[in-house]
Amino acid sequence: MAFSDKSRHSLIPNFLYSPSSSTNLLISRATNHSSFSAPSPVTDGSNFVVPAPSEPFGKIEMYSPRFYAACTAGGILSCGLTHMTVTPLDLVKCNMQCFLIVLFIDPVKYKSISSGFGVLLKEQGVRGFFRGWVPTLLGYSAQGACKFGFYEFFKKYYSDIAGPEYATKYKTLIYLAGSASAEVIADVALCPMEAVKVRVQTQPGFARGLGDGLPKFVRSEGALGLYKGLVPLWGRQIPYTMMKFASFETIVEMFYKYAIPTPKNECSKSFQLGVSFAGGYVAGVLCAIVSHPADNLVSFLNNAKGASVGDAVKKLGVWGLFTRGLPLRIVMIGTLTGAQWGIYDAFKVFVGLPTTGGAAPPAAIEVAKS
Repeated sequence: MAFSDKSRHSLIPNFLYSPSSSTNLLISRATNHSSFSAPSPVTDGSNFVVPAPSEPFGKIEMYSPRFYAACTAGGILSCGLTHMTVTPLDLVKCNMQCFLIVLFIDPVKYKSISSGFGVLLKEQGVRGFFRGWVPTLLGYSAQGACKFGFYEFFKKYYSDIAGPEYATKYKTLIYLAGSASAEVIADVALCPMEAVKVRVQTQPGFARGLGDGLPKFVRSEGALGLYKGLVPLWGRQIPYTMMKFASFETIVEMFYKYAIPTPKNECSKSFQLGVSFAGGYVAGVLCAIVSHPADNLVSFLNNAKGASVGDAVKKLGVWGLFTRGLPLRIVMIGTLTGAQWGIYDAFKVFVGLPTTGGAAPPAAIEVAKS
């Protein structure tokens, strides 16, 4: 498929590909984004043709509507499946966080991680570990679609506004701004399911799952009650996502620059996916630490009818906000984030797109030389 220089620049962000030479697209794809061998460009002075590295779904041009659709689908898989899988860890964590609400949670039961698992197994059996899995799957699938899809969109949008020089010089700010903007939208999609999930998981007898839990929640607190925890959710998820994307992109770049002797484009696909998982795990640990106080607030507010942020701070205390349930959340979020980046990049490779992160874009090198 041939397209003009004008149409090409409408699809490719200035941040990633300098408009000074049509061959920069080829160089960037070969050195910065994937391990696929470089195709030979065909030019006739006005047109430029580059085959996709693999084409199970046909050619997907970078930053085209099909590219964003693929990233959205990858986000659904990466977030929905991983959060559903760690439902048992999330269940124990939520009960530990809500230990002070004595009307619903016995503080003696959940004094440690091991005792929490033991109590759940004794009282509810193995099936009890997956209570609330349906709202978890639906909520985080919707969140993942918006998180990854809009991140790719805003990363291009902000880099185009900044221009090639400033976008490459301040690329970390581009990652932070793009991820924060995407998460604002993603949390609106997540919030109703998160509210039902927490209530089902932490109030025994409230509901069996989403089918009876959602109507009961709405009857009790109204439809707007589903968004009562939106602001604390933003407080938890926006710092988390900013750290998740910016640190991941930076960590992966550092891996390839300092720790891996082989250039990224010469590494195998499976090796690149291993780097994605490792970078995601390290990023996830950082994410858990910076977002944990807000996570405690979300669990408290969604479990206590009529409670405010002030009530939560008063009951939990500053130390409790930062530490209650943190070790378990570090394990959960580290594994979760590593798996998410692994699944997301695996899906991108499957449809013929490059993995995320790597060496600095060629545009940055050109700016440095000029």
